[in-house]
Amino acid sequence: MKLVVQFVFLLFFFGNANAQQTEYVDFKTAKVNLFSVLSDLDEFGGEVSFTFRILKDVDSIYLDAKNFQQRAISLNGKAKLHDYDGKHIIVKEKFKSNSTHTLDISWVTHRPKKAIYAFGDQIWTQGQGKDISNWLPSIDDVNDKIEFDLSVTYDNDYEVIANGKLVSKEVGEKFTKWHYDMQKPMSSYLVALAIGKYSKTIETSKSGIPLEYYYYPEDSLKVEPTYRYTKHMFDFLEDEIGFPYPWQNYKQVPVKDFLYSGMENTSLTIFSDGFVVDSTGFNDKNYITVNAHELAHQWFGDLVTAKSSNHHWLQEGFATYYALLAERDIFGDDHYYWQLFENAQELIAQESAGQSTSLLNPKSSSATFYKKGAWALHVLREQVGDSAFNSAVKTYLEKHQFANVETTNFMSEVETASGIDLTSFVNEWLIEKKLPEDAMVNSLEQSPFMQEYFMVDCEVYTSKCKDYLSSYISDKAKVKVISQIPNKIDASAFQNSMEVRQAIARYVGEIPSELKSQYESLLDDKSYITVEAALYNLWANFPQERIKYLQKTKDIIGFNDCNVKLLWLALHLNTVEFQPEKKQEVLKEIISYSLPNQHFELRMNAFNYLKLLGGFETQSIESLLDATKHHNWRFSKYAKNLLLELEQEDSYKAIINTLKEK
Repeated sequence: MKLVVQFVFLLFFFGNANAQQTEYVDFKTAKVNLFSVLSDLDEFGGEVSFTFRILKDVDSIYLDAKNFQQRAISLNGKAKLHDYDGKHIIVKEKFKSNSTHTLDISWVTHRPKKAIYAFGDQIWTQGQGKDISNWLPSIDDVNDKIEFDLSVTYDNDYEVIANGKLVSKEVGEKFTKWHYDMQKPMSSYLVALAIGKYSKTIETSKSGIPLEYYYYPEDSLKVEPTYRYTKHMFDFLEDEIGFPYPWQNYKQVPVKDFLYSGMENTSLTIFSDGFVVDSTGFNDKNYITVNAHELAHQWFGDLVTAKSSNHHWLQEGFATYYALLAERDIFGDDHYYWQLFENAQELIAQESAGQSTSLLNPKSSSATFYKKGAWALHVLREQVGDSAFNSAVKTYLEKHQFANVETTNFMSEVETASGIDLTSFVNEWLIEKKLPEDAMVNSLEQSPFMQEYFMVDCEVYTSKCKDYLSSYISDKAKVKVISQIPNKIDASAFQNSMEVRQAIARYVGEIPSELKSQYESLLDDKSYITVEAALYNLWANFPQERIKYLQKTKDIIGFNDCNVKLLWLALHLNTVEFQPEKKQEVLKEIISYSLPNQHFELRMNAFNYLKLLGGFETQSIESLLDATKHHNWRFSKYAKNLLLELEQEDSYKAIINTLKEK
């Protein structure tokens, strides 16, 4: 088949891995017992018992184990000497093919550098890549799938959540031992653990799978908006994919200061608690897309796993595409095409910057893997039809379940199911760097919704533009109009939906006096983004009314980053006549949000306001220095850049130098 030749060439071109240990040994099971877990991770250890089968004669095997301070092993029940190079535990023995063995390892490490993190009263893992071996002896190679069963001993006051089904708990005077069981194998980067103070609620899918939603006890009113549509999407994806959900249950756990939006650990998605929202926050920033994406990964990434990063799109492109389908089932076709359009805009911007790459390039960007991958599947389905596409996906999963895959494994199934030679599709969408913009536009224009959006344009103002905002065109088209003619809207524009009203708050910064009362009504909208923008614009446009606006919004917090509250505090400081005796107290409150005990997104927001206000002092600068070492790379990068800016200002330079010398 032509496809095979093309893909072999691509793999050679982009580079392929050398022969791996998986050719010689197959690790089958891992019984993990974590019994030395300190809350600050100053000590972390336990024991693990592996069973493995030798595939070819070999004189040594190894496990990945980074920076472990203490180790002891036994092979087939007998103590065994081993080598250790700081990254691998190496066991030398003349192993014969077709033989089965057990390997027991006990270990202790101190403050692992990656993959497991402690924040306040939480411990959680994030092992994607080759990082899980920082806290657990394991096989970093994604091609060796192992059935992991975790047992964890921890303080009685905490919940412990891990992959698989909780089969028992042993409750002692101070500590509880939790036993989790997996029935199927997975790549080691999907092993997960979360420890914290949680409550949970449970739904059951149409197929009988328990869906466990964890939450902080104080967030009971946020459970429904945070996890809204979860069961709906789960049931939809099982039906749409055509392959039953492959694990015993599905758990979701929010954590503080997570590295990403979410992570699809097998049967246990860990996600950022920034997505834990109330009913108002849901309208602006909800968990639906991340929820659907990580859920889709339970099939595409966990059940079938790419053999190498050359085929990473088989995970991220599929998860993005099936998340779009799940949202389409909830919100309709217009929403689906709008998401495709937004993804296309990001890809076109990447193309314009000269940064487009092949989907089979292991160094491609997230936009390529996720969004171009999803677009490729959308176009492929259009080309071969629903029936052939769905049949191919189902067969692909059935053939390769609990195994590893390459792009040819999927494409060959599509060719078989459709009877179509897909060479041109592979060249255009998977191999070529150039983005197929014409094909994307043609696909989008099949949607009447998108046709209307493209047609409506007020960059050059005409008489039609005045009427658009009171017409029956879509809200997206109305938002476009407002962004183009913010100085020409009238009172009737405020009669629109919350989305259109939010656009008024965002784009209409200069408020005509005749629209003052209508604009003030934006402060009552169930949208923290709208309230934040409207509060600032009203405060700036009508100085004589500032106290009224501050009084009206004084109890609004906003998202987890306190977006409305921090703006309110900053405006308080800049409204001289409002509560002058509380200015120092207000500044201290802003500083308190920047301190290490707070969520990193809240700290970033507080730091931004301190910079704008010129309010940094010793405590907040010390907190900023602490942030430069934060485990979240986005936050630490932000903190380093801000610190460089402050060092250029004479008023801060001496404080920073003194704190650095400590």
